[in-house]
Amino acid sequence: MSQQPVHSVSRKLILLIKSGYWLALLIIATMVMASFILLQQMMAAQQHNDALLNIVSTQKALSQRIVFLAGATGAAARDKQPALVAALKQATAEFETNYDLLLDQTGADPTSPARLDPKSIENVLFAKPFHLDYFSVGLIANGERLISSFESKLAIGGEGYKGGAERVNLDASVANATLSGYAALGQRISAYADERSGQLLDLHRTLFFATLGVIVLVALFIFRPMSNAILRKTRELVDARNSMAFIAVHDGLTGLHNRTFLTDHFDTLIKGAHRRRERLAVIQLDLDRFKQINDTLGHAAGDYVLVVTAQRMRDSCRASDLCARLGGDEFVMILNGAGSTEDIHMLGRRILEQINEPIVFQGTTILPGASGGIAVYPVDADNAEDLLVHADLALYSAKKLGGGNFSFFSEELRRELDYRKQLEHDIRTAIADKAFEVYFQPQVSLASGTISGIEALVRWKHADRGMISPGEFIPVAEKCGFMPEIGRIVIGKAINEAAEWDRAGIAFGRLAVNVSGTELREPDFDKFLFDTLEKAGLAPQKLSLEIVESVILDDEKTGIAAKLRHIRAAGVHLELDDFGTGYASLSHVNPNEIDRLKIDRRFVQNINENGDNSKIVRAITELARGLGISIVAEGAETEAELDSLMAIGCDQVQGYSIAFPMPQDKAREWLMARSPKKARLKVLQGSLA
Repeated sequence: MSQQPVHSVSRKLILLIKSGYWLALLIIATMVMASFILLQQMMAAQQHNDALLNIVSTQKALSQRIVFLAGATGAAARDKQPALVAALKQATAEFETNYDLLLDQTGADPTSPARLDPKSIENVLFAKPFHLDYFSVGLIANGERLISSFESKLAIGGEGYKGGAERVNLDASVANATLSGYAALGQRISAYADERSGQLLDLHRTLFFATLGVIVLVALFIFRPMSNAILRKTRELVDARNSMAFIAVHDGLTGLHNRTFLTDHFDTLIKGAHRRRERLAVIQLDLDRFKQINDTLGHAAGDYVLVVTAQRMRDSCRASDLCARLGGDEFVMILNGAGSTEDIHMLGRRILEQINEPIVFQGTTILPGASGGIAVYPVDADNAEDLLVHADLALYSAKKLGGGNFSFFSEELRRELDYRKQLEHDIRTAIADKAFEVYFQPQVSLASGTISGIEALVRWKHADRGMISPGEFIPVAEKCGFMPEIGRIVIGKAINEAAEWDRAGIAFGRLAVNVSGTELREPDFDKFLFDTLEKAGLAPQKLSLEIVESVILDDEKTGIAAKLRHIRAAGVHLELDDFGTGYASLSHVNPNEIDRLKIDRRFVQNINENGDNSKIVRAITELARGLGISIVAEGAETEAELDSLMAIGCDQVQGYSIAFPMPQDKAREWLMARSPKKARLKVLQGSLA
């Protein structure tokens, strides 16, 4: 998954979690608020009912008090009556005030149809059998008349009551009816309050269970999906972390441990072996024909061979042993408790036999042919780095013996290793001093004898050991990654020398320089090449780059093809070196991409005696002629070989029979001696006729 979709999914998940959280919080807050409001209503209704009941209770007491005070006032002595009249007046006023408050708080309406409902408050106030409103008003009116009558009799008021004494008597039946009405009203208010409380309690209970239901629904449909999403994403993150951790220490193709894991754990294995006083064997493996498998059957076949080889390695060792892939077709096995040299020898033999068994891929039988190098702790080294180096050196020795076998590290190899280390150091010094020299070997036309080109070859004259063969130092330089720097030194010196020849009018055809895939993979190689040509003043058409077939086969993976097309478009020629020894198909021999084929020396040597070589060279020559590509044969050393090449039609040759590789001063002399002489004008002395 790309980074953008991952961020989009993360943003959507975060938005979902936030939305679900706030939605759930809003729903729960709404339910809690509703429950709070309902509870407040219940408390307010209860307080209201309590207030009404207090008024009813007070009215009952006041009605009895009015009746009592009315009787007591009439029976009391004249000097006692004023105080009783004042008390009666106060009780009557309170009764009237409370009654008005009662009507106001109950909201009773005498015209309301509710008066016909036996359970309503209006029924008690305004209907049979209680007519509480009538008796309450009557009690108030009688009380006020009685008070007015007493005040008139006692001369303590205003004009007093003038209706007569017989009309002011307070009828006890009115008081009793009032008392009975208020008792019924209290019951109705209590019943109404209970009913109202029951309804509110039912509603509150319903709201409570609804709240629980909402919480359950929120948990099921909001928090549960969110928790599942979070759990799923957490698992995905954990899986991704575990996958990254696995990938960090394992090879993605074979599943074996990689170089990183080996580097981190090798020292631990060595310490364990030291603690147990055991030997530890390091077997470095390499497939002898892996490149051929890739080139002929494709990378899918090569990958399948690597996977099968890795599985066979697992099957041939114990769980305590370590198998790792270093890269490409290089593997390492570290065997704990390896035992004696004979035990290691037998184990190595068994492992190689198992790995070297045929592999069938899509109906094709493949023989990978593995080789191995063995180094033993603590015999050969006591640290991880040296053990790997020694095992690699033993592997190199096994490959030199023909492959398909294994070799132990030895003192001879140790001396060779010391020599290689010294050689590597000297190469690094030679690069810094630009001590590599350029030798030149001409290429000529057999028919005309003209010079068609000259190849630049690297040579190294060591300060102490004299001339060192390219076959000796180039493999070391390639393994150490020094070839791009050496190549640039050679290209720079060769182009500068050829530019001087060109300015001096010395014919040399085209300068040919060898360029490896490692050099071409350098990102600025084409820029370096063009800058060198421009600085030296040599036309691009005067230069040829020699590449081998494996470089063309690697085009798809490295992007070298585009770089070569760019270089060729600038006028530089391209030559296919050692043609016939690699695995390039005819599709790569394209006149739009290749200017010349160079037949390898193994087909040229003894061509006059070897009919097969003669047929191969003839076929290559006819192929090149048909495609319009020039051709040159290298390695011609005898007159008979030259004659055979001439008869076949291969006109251009390079070899010891023509000239040995020469340093630049000798090459300059050789070229000048064979350059065509320019006509020179001679000025005649004397008068002209």
